[in-house]
Amino acid sequence: MSEITTIFIVEDNKNIREIYKRLLDFFGFEVCGIAYDGNEAVKMFKSFNPKPDIILMDYRMPEKNGLQATREILQIDPDTKIIFGSADTTVKEESFALGVVGFLEKPFSSQSLVNCINKVRALS
Repeated sequence: MSEITTIFIVEDNKNIREIYKRLLDFFGFEVCGIAYDGNEAVKMFKSFNPKPDIILMDYRMPEKNGLQATREILQIDPDTKIIFGSADTTVKEESFALGVVGFLEKPFSSQSLVNCINKVRALS
């Protein structure tokens, strides 16, 4: 694992993408990419070299939701660490069953985000 943790943001809401980017930059993480939906996420993930350390994934997105994108990404690389950020807790169990390693219920604090990322980093 590199010294600086790289994070790929997958979120359809422009304001939330910007908040994530600013928070992650502030806390010393490197945002290596931002996707606005599941289709773009899978396409970008395939092109990453090296792959991001962690993906911060939304659930409700146009075209392809977070569960669908997660399924495809984990087929490409089963070791990928994905944290779900969603207000829809009905998908929590299914996301963990797919292989997601963290779930943050929106709205969540910046400290909750950082704590979750640090826990996931410790899994590596």
